[in-house]
Amino acid sequence: MLKNYIKIAWRNILKHKSMFAINIAGLAIGIASCLLMLLFVVDELSYDTFNEKADDIVRVVFKAQINGEKIKEAVVMAPVAQTLKNDFPEVVDATRIYNLGTPKIAYGTTAFRNGKAAYVDPNFFNVFTLAIIDGDTQSPLEEPNTVVLTESEANKYFGNSNPIGKNILIEGNSQPFRVTAIIENVPQNSHFRFDVLASMQGFDPAKSTSWVNSNYFTYLVLENGKVYKDLEKKLPQVLQKYMGPQIQDDLGVSYSDFMKDNQLGLFLQPLTDIHLNHDFVGASQELEQGGDIKYVYIFSAIALFMLLIACINFMNLSTASASKRSREVGIRKVLGSQRKQLWQQFLSEAFIATVLALFIALGLLVVLIPKFNELSGKALQLSSFINASSIGLLIALTFFISLLAGAYPSLFLSSFKPISALKSKFSNSGHNKGVRSGLVVFQFTISTGLILATLIVRQQMNYIQQKDVGYDKEQLLVLRDAHLLGNSLNAFKQELLKNPKVGSVTQSAFVPAGPTDINMSTIYKDGVFSRRMAVYNIDGHYLPTMGMKLVSGRNFSKVFGADSTKVIINETASKLLGLENNALGKTITDAGKTATIIGVVKDFHFKSLHTPIEPLLLFYNPYGGLLVKARTADMATLIADTQTLWKSFDSGEPFDYELLDQSYQKTYLVERKMGTILNIFAILTIFVACLGLFGLITFTAEQRFKEIGIRKVLGSTVPQIVGMLSKDFLKLVVISFFIAFPIGFYAMDTWLEGFAYRIQLDVWAFLITAIIIMLIAFATVGYKSFSAAMMNPVKALKDD
Repeated sequence: MLKNYIKIAWRNILKHKSMFAINIAGLAIGIASCLLMLLFVVDELSYDTFNEKADDIVRVVFKAQINGEKIKEAVVMAPVAQTLKNDFPEVVDATRIYNLGTPKIAYGTTAFRNGKAAYVDPNFFNVFTLAIIDGDTQSPLEEPNTVVLTESEANKYFGNSNPIGKNILIEGNSQPFRVTAIIENVPQNSHFRFDVLASMQGFDPAKSTSWVNSNYFTYLVLENGKVYKDLEKKLPQVLQKYMGPQIQDDLGVSYSDFMKDNQLGLFLQPLTDIHLNHDFVGASQELEQGGDIKYVYIFSAIALFMLLIACINFMNLSTASASKRSREVGIRKVLGSQRKQLWQQFLSEAFIATVLALFIALGLLVVLIPKFNELSGKALQLSSFINASSIGLLIALTFFISLLAGAYPSLFLSSFKPISALKSKFSNSGHNKGVRSGLVVFQFTISTGLILATLIVRQQMNYIQQKDVGYDKEQLLVLRDAHLLGNSLNAFKQELLKNPKVGSVTQSAFVPAGPTDINMSTIYKDGVFSRRMAVYNIDGHYLPTMGMKLVSGRNFSKVFGADSTKVIINETASKLLGLENNALGKTITDAGKTATIIGVVKDFHFKSLHTPIEPLLLFYNPYGGLLVKARTADMATLIADTQTLWKSFDSGEPFDYELLDQSYQKTYLVERKMGTILNIFAILTIFVACLGLFGLITFTAEQRFKEIGIRKVLGSTVPQIVGMLSKDFLKLVVISFFIAFPIGFYAMDTWLEGFAYRIQLDVWAFLITAIIIMLIAFATVGYKSFSAAMMNPVKALKDD
């Protein structure tokens, strides 16, 4: 029986090739889109799960609100790890990471500066599952000045030779580090991806007993990670016990008095939550760029909706071709076929279509994954999806889609009455019409929502691009590593200024976009603690080079003598200090040093537009790299000139640069990528939805075939018939607007709340969305309506 079903199904496929091709195309696009989104979601949710103790590992984080300043740091104080292990029996182990960034690492004459390095505690490999493939497998970091390298990092320095026992130099250390072990490369789905792990045993700052300075990523292994909240409830007493005396010494107030107006807290974050749930800023930026749980929800919804839309499209196209199968159904019923048998026959056709669509979808995935990786920055691979559980999931998905897409058409086709079916006069009840109309409304609700989201994301990105950020980011060359020239830096700077393409040069390690130094100072005004404020260390050329404006006062200048005891503040700092119109000449105290305010700079954005502008202090203390303002728009030539000059100093350091405007754009790379992905899937969703709409108008045109013929004989024009057929479907599209727009408004307004500086949702985005959808829908419906209106009325009436 099954063989017969398949044979008949295949004959029908060959008989109706064009309709079947359209059906398969929509289903394949839907399945491919769904699988691609699922690959992304599974990858995002898999971060850090490779660790054997992943379910029991938590990270300790610090959150506070002090004098109105909200502090969220993923790093905590040096003693926290050992203290929590000693004081709480439920803490089985504790380890720390101190991020070193990308220091210069050398072995003999071979040196690189692109490896990520960190100091870690000796028990690091007892906490995290990183396979040691060579060397000391038990305690590779037990001794000071020992180091573990990843396999790829070891190959850079040692090639095919054995690195174990060899010494390397890490910038910032006078003593060499002995290689004790080689590990496999850290997996891509890890929230840290270090290449060099040095022992913390010889790092003296790690022995600090300070409870007020945070620099260490700290992880705990618990007896039962699922009840980490129970331990978290006990942490306030830890701060009171250990931090309280130090607050008393530093601020002169008791811990209980300090906590009356302020909040301090240590909190625990499950290891597997770190990648998708992080809102830490400042000195404690994450070890790797994290994901966002919101986008996991968004892409999960897109995967589900794309699959549903594809199945709905299959239903509508199958029912649209019903009249072509009506005689077949009538003959089968006359010859004794039961409804159940007919249902199984049509369901088997849906199964064959689903299987073919699945194979086409897998082929599309092979093509699409590299493009998607390029767009999203991921490293997805179809091979990672080829395992027993995934194959089982695909088989289950095939049956699910077959049932979902084929059940309604099968029931619909098998319900024809024999006499009516033989005459091609089958039922078009209000119920059936309502179901198909509801499906179209659902399709266009999703399509409308995606188009609206795409437009709003684009508007916000354009707003970010065009917003006055308080400095001139165009034609500005950033040489972050210029300080590596050492004593030759000043000579290099003077040579740069001789280039007619260069307008000005300033030295600072502080850049308002992209990687930058970040300093925080505790500020006192009139001897009273005010709050922590961000600090920029600059020279007298910084403000004019960056195009920043002084609201009042003056810039740093050698004309006025020693400006090292002076400070420039931004407008926000002036307001917080209560000095809005009278800041000049006032003093503040920073780390025991008194500084006189000589100027107020107009607020500029030195963090992303996700956060409000914070108070900022600018001191005269230039160090770090160089920022070069160009007189020319020909940045490529200036970069080439600068590189030639760099090489002439023969420093042995690689030339590296960034353009500030590009660094600014990278700050919002995640949002831009999301916007592009939304745009692509919005187009695909509309395409598949229009296939469904095409199916419904085809079905209706066939149902009203004779009516159209009679109307033409009675004098109806082509536009009148097109209008008659189109209006009902365009009404469905309008109904979808009333559903999609309120949901879209809420969803996008929620997304925009993540920006401190944002657009306001206005009617134009909704109006443009409506016009786009209506035009596409009318083009789809109008084409088929016009074809039906142009047919020969004699052909429609010849049987009567």
